[in-house]
Amino acid sequence: MTFALVLAAAAAILHVYIFSLESLAWTSDRARATFGIATVEEAEVTKSLAYNQGFYNLFLAIATIIGIIFHLVDETTIGATLIFAGTGSMLAAALVLLLSSPEHRSAAIKQGTLPLLAVVVLAIGLLA
Repeated sequence: MTFALVLAAAAAILHVYIFSLESLAWTSDRARATFGIATVEEAEVTKSLAYNQGFYNLFLAIATIIGIIFHLVDETTIGATLIFAGTGSMLAAALVLLLSSPEHRSAAIKQGTLPLLAVVVLAIGLLA
């Protein structure tokens, strides 16, 4: 079960990082390089959309982290529910990206791998 919590925490940390790029640093060189945006002017056009999307990532990370905390204090049902909700939503978003935007396949895989592993390992741990 510990491995599932570590994977969920790693997924949450990744999504906090994505939040920071989308909501705090969207026009920076790093964010523009990460998301394939050539100029600051192009980034400005989508800044408000990225800002909002970043907060979605942050909220999923927060739900996952709260789930981990509940799990650690032996509130397994609440913890697992929140972890599944957070990481499952991360995984679902990655699948939407993968299916709707083949040119972003690499980003979708990066975004979805840790949540997928967290969901699978947590499910196995709960069934064991």
